[in-house]
Amino acid sequence: MPNKCKHIEKLNATLEQYEQYRKFIIYKDKVLALGNDSLEKTIAIAVSLCLVCAVLVSFAAVALKPLQVDNKAADMKKNILDVAGLLEEGADINAAFSDKIEAKLVDLETGDYVEGINADEYDQRKAAKDPAQSILIPKDKDIAHIRVKAKYAKVFLVKEAGAVKSIILPINGYGLWSTLYGFLSLEADGQTVQSINFYDQQETPGLGGEVVNPNWRALWKGKKVYAETDQPALDKGMIGEADIGEPALSLIKGTVDTTKPGSQYQVDGLAGATLTSTGVTNLVRYWTSNEGFAPYLKKVRTVKGVKS
Repeated sequence: MPNKCKHIEKLNATLEQYEQYRKFIIYKDKVLALGNDSLEKTIAIAVSLCLVCAVLVSFAAVALKPLQVDNKAADMKKNILDVAGLLEEGADINAAFSDKIEAKLVDLETGDYVEGINADEYDQRKAAKDPAQSILIPKDKDIAHIRVKAKYAKVFLVKEAGAVKSIILPINGYGLWSTLYGFLSLEADGQTVQSINFYDQQETPGLGGEVVNPNWRALWKGKKVYAETDQPALDKGMIGEADIGEPALSLIKGTVDTTKPGSQYQVDGLAGATLTSTGVTNLVRYWTSNEGFAPYLKKVRTVKGVKS
């Protein structure tokens, strides 16, 4: 305690050497001597409280920044594990992620892996905002309404016994009120859907917001992305015809009739949310097209699995 008092006395002695500090002390004493009904005293105290609160908030923001970054990273890993079907209650998120999942960077133009850049530290959303790391999308091809895309995209390979069990692709596009960000998980054939998950969206709760409903998400499992034959426009579909090899997966108006040909390319639309349904269709089509991951998926697609 004596040492603490000495430090305070030393600090005060140092501050008293500055004229501005001496003026502050004189003004402080003057304000405190004023009556409680004084306008000057009221304003001075209010301003002082605002300054103190601003300093405390700024300090808290800086001090908590590392924790916020860690929580954001953990939440992203949780969503990736979820779409991969690997999320277990009470499990260590970081351990499960590092054990089963590997991040890779893909050049969207060539479909090749990018070397020399740490995929774990790469922020695709930030890169899309950097003119040096992004590409302006021509209007006639921007069906997802995102305007720009990063040159490189991060993919996540889910490994099992040395082979890649599934491939997780980041996807985004505009719905009714917001840009939806999510992940599309495909089996190693690059064709069959395993799951879909939107982790960031602001669509209408109970309508477009149903994109996060587990029951609706379950409808995607087993669906096919690319047309295996020339695919005509289907009844109640939200896209036109698709040639063989082109993206054909689409939400429809109503419920899928699994007895009809082409139902493997259809998912039930979101009731009362036609624009969000169209947005989801368009963003999936965009990111599985040649503008997105199609060049990459063509290179890694095999019958038995994918080698990383």
